[in-house]
Amino acid sequence: MEGRWRILLVDDHRHARQGMREIVDGCPDFEVAGEAASGEEAIALMPDAVPDVVLMDINMPGMGGLAAAKAIKEAYPSVKVVIATVSDDPAHLFEALKKGAQGYLLKNLNPAAWREYLRAVASDDAPLSPDIALSILREFAGRGAAPVAAGDPPVPVRRGAAAQSADDEPLREDLTPREKEILLEVARGLTNRDVAAALGVSEHTVKNHLKNILQKLHLGNRVQLTRYAYEQGIVDP
Repeated sequence: MEGRWRILLVDDHRHARQGMREIVDGCPDFEVAGEAASGEEAIALMPDAVPDVVLMDINMPGMGGLAAAKAIKEAYPSVKVVIATVSDDPAHLFEALKKGAQGYLLKNLNPAAWREYLRAVASDDAPLSPDIALSILREFAGRGAAPVAAGDPPVPVRRGAAAQSADDEPLREDLTPREKEILLEVARGLTNRDVAAALGVSEHTVKNHLKNILQKLHLGNRVQLTRYAYEQGIVDP
């Protein structure tokens, strides 16, 4: 089992957990670390399950997925949390990111897409999907920017309208020229492998730079980094 990512499955519906298990079992890179039917149960299982990723439903009786995500990230910062939901409401996405989640997975995606996305999250290489990017831009538009329609190009966004609250606004710090290059490519939706190919460096180098960028900007994941790039005008509309 060495080298496989351990995934804790959390959903209050037994059949939903079974579906998650079948998806996870279908990938040799994963193993199921355990199952929980509530946020409280997931938190209680964390010390024994020792997961790399928590795949969790957003709506559950008692402690829901968002509250559980916040508690898990506070206690286990290195664990990745992916929220699974049937809703593509941008407000849910932003709330999940504010609670520290690294991913947001729609339940109507096919199993292959689930596996690909979970693999990318586990390896710190989950780019911002075009659908989620469009949802983010629509949310910004609803808070005072120009309306955004499907197929429209990205537009600059206003401060305070994304994954973090105004009190959590990332602090500006100087980035090296290479870090700025990598930030730009990541914000455009490239994976670490694609960034490495575009810049002529190793994938390991990209991962190290990306880690430093997130630390310098006080951001938690690639989605927040993309939001920052749009806000700061780093991504050219």
